[in-house]
Amino acid sequence: MREFTEDMCYVNQVYPVEAGVYIVGAGPGDPDLLTVKAQKLLAVGDVILFADSLVPEQILDLCRKDAELIRTANQTLEEIMPLMIERVRSHKSVIRLHSGDPSLYSAIHEQMHLLKEANIPFEVIPGISAFQAAAAKLKVELTVPGLVQTIILTRISGRTGVPASEELATLAAHQASLCLYLSARHVEDAQTKLLEHYPDDTLVAICFRLGWPDEKIRVVSLKQMAECTQKEQLIRTTLYIISPALSQTTGRSRLYHPEHSHLFRSSHS
Repeated sequence: MREFTEDMCYVNQVYPVEAGVYIVGAGPGDPDLLTVKAQKLLAVGDVILFADSLVPEQILDLCRKDAELIRTANQTLEEIMPLMIERVRSHKSVIRLHSGDPSLYSAIHEQMHLLKEANIPFEVIPGISAFQAAAAKLKVELTVPGLVQTIILTRISGRTGVPASEELATLAAHQASLCLYLSARHVEDAQTKLLEHYPDDTLVAICFRLGWPDEKIRVVSLKQMAECTQKEQLIRTTLYIISPALSQTTGRSRLYHPEHSHLFRSSHS
C-alpha cells in the first residue's frame, strides 16, 4: 500500500480559486460528510454566504479565519444577489453554502439565472443529500432486488405547489422508496395520501435534523407517521422515507452472483 504523506492531504494544500461564485452543497449537517472539494473551497474562500438556520456552525470552523461570513436566513434573494455580485466584481471568491445537495430544493435555479445575466462566473459543487445520509444511518439499501428498484424524491404540495401529475397520491401508486422532503407541517395530509397505495404497516423512517447534534430518527408504521411526528414535535428539517426496503425482506443483486457474467467476469455456472 502506498504510504500516506502530508502533501497528499488536499485540505492542507493551498487550493487555487478564482473570483466567482461557488454554490456548494453543505450536506445534511455533519461536517465530515462534506466533499473534499467543498472543504478545499471553504479553506480558501474570501466570502461565505450561508443560511444559518440550515447550515451548522461546525462547518464554519473549516473556513479561513479572516473570511467574511454573511448570514442569509433572514434575507431575500433581492438582498443576497447584489452582495454576491459586488464581492465577485471586487475580485473575491464567494462560497454560497446550501444545505444538502444544491440540485434538490435549494432555490439555486433563480440564483444561477441572475448570475448569468450579470456575467458572473459560477460553479456548482454537489453535496450529500438527506436521503443518502438517512439510508446510511438506517443501514439500508433503498433499491433491493425483487422488492423495490425506484427511488422517488418529492414533497407534498404546500405554500410551494407541485404539478398535478406529481401529486403525492399519484407518486405513491408506484410503491417505490419514496423520500418525502419539506412536508412535516402537512404530515396528516401526506399520511392520508400515502395510505391510498401503501399498506398501513409499511415502515416509515422519520429523520429529523440528520447530522446535527440533536438528530432524531424514528422508524414507525405508516399509520403512526403523523402521530409520531406530532408527539416528537418534528416540524422543521424532517425527511420521511417510506419504503418496502425498510422491512427485513432480503433480496440479492445479480451483479455479484456467480451465475452472472459481465465484461470483467465470466459466469461460474
